[in-house]
Amino acid sequence: MYMSVKLAPYLTFNGNCREAMNFYRACLGGELSMQTVAETPVSAQCPAGMQEHIMHSMLVSGDMVLMATDMTGPQGYLQGTDMALSLHFGSEEEARQTFDRLAEGGRVIEALAPSFWG
Repeated sequence: MYMSVKLAPYLTFNGNCREAMNFYRACLGGELSMQTVAETPVSAQCPAGMQEHIMHSMLVSGDMVLMATDMTGPQGYLQGTDMALSLHFGSEEEARQTFDRLAEGGRVIEALAPSFWG
């Protein structure tokens, strides 16, 4: 079975996402987009000091996609857990089927659901 899925690394930074992603753009070229916490629907839930942190950034250069954030879980920034993989599917059906297969026997941290970022 062939699916139109793309795999992209998703990095987590400790407050320096903007600096890091600008560095990667300088090295790799491409289009960089960044969204701060203040620009999102969850801004009111975050402390004032976090409003300029990067909620989501994406660098696209040719077929390469690199995404990053300053956001961490409740435990804060933990070195060694600062990278995830993002899967991008051609259809919602492919995403749901793959999610269900990956979830079998695993521990689901967050259910597959619509979100404001995509």
